[in-house]
Amino acid sequence: MKDLFGKALLNYLSGVSKEDLRTETSLSEEDILPMSYLFRTYDQMPPIEKKALALCKGSVLDIGAGSGSHSLYLQEVRQMDVTAIDCSKGSIETCKHRGIKKVINADVFDLQQGSFDTLLMLMNGTGIFKRYRDVTRKLKKIKNLLNPGGQILIDSSDIIYMFDQEEDGGHWVNTPYEYYGELEYTLKYQQDTQTTTWLYLDFNSLRALSANAGFKCELILEGDHFDYLARLTNH
Repeated sequence: MKDLFGKALLNYLSGVSKEDLRTETSLSEEDILPMSYLFRTYDQMPPIEKKALALCKGSVLDIGAGSGSHSLYLQEVRQMDVTAIDCSKGSIETCKHRGIKKVINADVFDLQQGSFDTLLMLMNGTGIFKRYRDVTRKLKKIKNLLNPGGQILIDSSDIIYMFDQEEDGGHWVNTPYEYYGELEYTLKYQQDTQTTTWLYLDFNSLRALSANAGFKCELILEGDHFDYLARLTNH
């Protein structure tokens, strides 16, 4: 499997190339994802990310760690026991180079067990579920990674605003997928492309699907553009 994201991170970190990533979805045209944003400092992070980092407790598993910016803050500033996990080999190599002590190069859904107090899932954390129909099943899998009293901190966005609104206030949703937040997400870097499925989940849907997995879902913070932070805890 291609690892364009990891390749871009390593190239940027080493100075081999400062070229930005380009993204495109089945609902939006090509856009630029600046590499500098992926290496942002705590001060450059949006309020939702800062709030999530403040709520982290105990041992933390940073799921989809990317360049490791969140893990690095928790490890160096908050002096916490944090493990960065990402299925991208390049991402994990980047985390290592940046000094993150505990890393795992794997798909989190392949982990059989763990002992974490916080699962941290930021930068549209619901994306890794990929499909609406798989959310409850995958939440049950990662539930096994939590200690008693543990929590999941996860963010996402309700992208209903991207669809045309009708006079009665409803939206004209024209999508081939089961749920309007399911997208085809294409990453472009240098001369190569990589496409996967990605999921944006509105809060009410997350709450209902979380309940099916045995979680209580609490809305923690809403952002300025239909985004939000939620906390999941065991019933």
